[in-house]
Amino acid sequence: MGADAMLAERRALVTGGGSGIGAATARALAAAGATVTVADIDVHAAGRIADEIGGHAWGVDLSDTASLEGLSLDYHILVNNAGVQHVAPVEHFPPEKFRLIMALMLEAPFLLARAVLPWMYAAGFGRIVNITSVHGLRASPFKAAYVAAKHGLEGLSKVIALEAGGRGVTSTCVSPGYVRTPLVDDQIADQARIHGISEQEVVERVFLAETAVKRLAEPEEVADLVRWLCSDKAGLANGSSFTLDGGWTAR
Repeated sequence: MGADAMLAERRALVTGGGSGIGAATARALAAAGATVTVADIDVHAAGRIADEIGGHAWGVDLSDTASLEGLSLDYHILVNNAGVQHVAPVEHFPPEKFRLIMALMLEAPFLLARAVLPWMYAAGFGRIVNITSVHGLRASPFKAAYVAAKHGLEGLSKVIALEAGGRGVTSTCVSPGYVRTPLVDDQIADQARIHGISEQEVVERVFLAETAVKRLAEPEEVADLVRWLCSDKAGLANGSSFTLDGGWTAR
C-alpha cells in the first residue's frame, strides 16, 4: 500500500477542522485515503474543507457538552483539536471563560472518546490523537484555563492509552509549540496589549524565547505527524506525547 493510501477504508473525525491545524489534519488524513468528517462550530468553514477533501461536515458546538453525552460514534480515528484561547491574569480571568475552555478542550474530548471507544473496541482498531500543545507540558503566564485544560488532556490521553492499548486502540498526544494559525494570530495581539510591546516583539521575545529553532511551526508539519500516528505502523506510540516545539521542552 502506498503512502497515499495508508488510511484507505478508515473513517476519521477531526474537531476544529475548519481552519488551522484541524484543516491541515483533515487534508492530510484524506490524502492518505481516509474518509474525514470535519467538525467545527463554523459550519461554513467545516463545509468548505469537507467539500475540498470529499468528506463530511458536522456543524457542532462542542462546548455544549450536555448534547454530547448520549452520542455513539463509529470512527476509526478521532483527532481532538478544537480549542480557543483567552489571555488574562488569574485575578482578572473571567470564570465563564475558564469554564468554556475546560468544557471545549477537556470535557468534550472525554465525551467524544467515550462515544467512540466501544465501536473502536469492536473493530479491533482505533486511533485517538489529542492536539495538546506544549502548554500541556509547560506553563505560561496569563493562560490559566488553556494550560489547565491541556495538562488535563495529557492525563486523559494516558488513561485511555492504558485502558485501550491491549485492544488495538492507541491514544497519543501531539504537543506543538506556537503554530501559524488564526488562534496564534489572536494571541499575538493579546500579548502585545498585555506586555505593552509590538506584535513582532511578542513573536521574538515571548513566543520564540525558549526555542532553539526561531520560527513558528506550520499546520502541515503537525498534520504530517498526526497522519503517521493514525496509521497501522504507530501501534507502539500508544501513551506517548510527541513535541514539535523547536527545542522548547529540551530545556
